[in-house]
Amino acid sequence: MYVVGLDIDSRAYFTSATMVIAIPTGIKIFSWLATLYGGELRLAVPLLFALGFLFLFTIGGLTGVMLSNASIDVAFHDTYYVVGHFHYVLSMGALFSLIGAYYYWGPSMFGLNYNRTWAEIHFWLLFIAVNIIFLPMHFLGLNGMPRRIPQYPDAFIGWNWVSSWGSVLSIVSVIVGLYSVHIQLNNGENEELEIQVTPDFVESNLTRSQRSSDLELILDRPANYHTFDELPILYQPINENNLITK
Repeated sequence: MYVVGLDIDSRAYFTSATMVIAIPTGIKIFSWLATLYGGELRLAVPLLFALGFLFLFTIGGLTGVMLSNASIDVAFHDTYYVVGHFHYVLSMGALFSLIGAYYYWGPSMFGLNYNRTWAEIHFWLLFIAVNIIFLPMHFLGLNGMPRRIPQYPDAFIGWNWVSSWGSVLSIVSVIVGLYSVHIQLNNGENEELEIQVTPDFVESNLTRSQRSSDLELILDRPANYHTFDELPILYQPINENNLITK
């Protein structure tokens, strides 16, 4: 939009309006961090993907603030900087959320546990791979490499070489991820010594002595049909110290 010939006043308005998006986005980031602060953290695989999403989404949001400036956007328009930006926000943000959700809900849906070792390998390979792919694209865009071209000058070969090897690593991570899902759906393997607890990443643990939320995660896995005829009520008695009793 900035390069179609807008007048100065319109460009100033749309710059300001676009930069305002950073305010609710920043609130989202700090809200998610506050949720983690108030919860009982276990570095299980779903939380690893959630933290990976937070990092990638934040980087994408910061580069989006750069692109919201009309004068800078004219220089970055149709360059690989834009490609790196929207992949950090959309592709990797949505991807990490979906995979994390699968590892979180998969045991409840199928009644089969994933192999934690393979799942963590899947996360680290994918996290490292996507950063190797898309971080160099910002440097290419800063150097003026246009996007949507089949060939490029030899001056850009360095970072393109790094990005290409990152794509190879991402293919390896996909294979590892599929193998992790195969192990889970085939026989439900998991670490024998892993302690199974009820996850609680939503409510604060500072004012209660036990957890009774996450009702759907304490049922049989998978839950039986017609487990409840009506929505159950969680009763939490309160003692004189304003703490939830056991």
